[in-house]
Amino acid sequence: MNNEELVIQDEYVYKEETNLTVLKTSRFFSGDGFVVYDCKGQLVFRFDSYGPNTRDKEELVLMNTHGRSLLTLRRKKPSLHQRWEGFKGERKDGDKPIFNVKRSSIIARSRMTITVEVHDNPGVEYLIEGCFPQRCCKIFNATKKLVAEIRRKVDPTTSVMLGKEVFMLCVQPDFDVSFAMGLVLVLDQINGENFFDNGTIETSVHPTTED
Repeated sequence: MNNEELVIQDEYVYKEETNLTVLKTSRFFSGDGFVVYDCKGQLVFRFDSYGPNTRDKEELVLMNTHGRSLLTLRRKKPSLHQRWEGFKGERKDGDKPIFNVKRSSIIARSRMTITVEVHDNPGVEYLIEGCFPQRCCKIFNATKKLVAEIRRKVDPTTSVMLGKEVFMLCVQPDFDVSFAMGLVLVLDQINGENFFDNGTIETSVHPTTED
């Protein structure tokens, strides 16, 4: 296990760069579900949720190809900062969150803070910069090293940029791909297209503090 990064699932930490295609399963509702494929077209992750009231869901579960829960994200209520908590696997009563996600500003939707509590390394932190609705975000670790990036997908045969319902998640070596995808789910919930299209996101990750 890399002691410099947060690891949710060891099996998704690779020694080479990983490029995933993320496909939104509905164009009509923000957060309505995703499927994720590797560069060979094999299914890697899925997240299923249906209907216009997805934002009211209290829990999101990222699953592998066989439906096993890899990461549970729970909306913390009440919270003025749209706070989310992350748990390894399927959350059970009494489980302690591995990390927390919240917006840093109640007024400006373009800014938020990601807070991570790691028992064996409380100094782990990340910074996310960019605009998720435009599928343009970079995730940096505490040393300002790029660990993952969200960007628009271009059709390699036509060089045409595809719609925002399909995009790339590019993860650097030794960074947990499942954790990166979990951050995508949270970004989609907090910064979905129904909220704004042109705002920017600047997020940081640091030890947990209460609202």
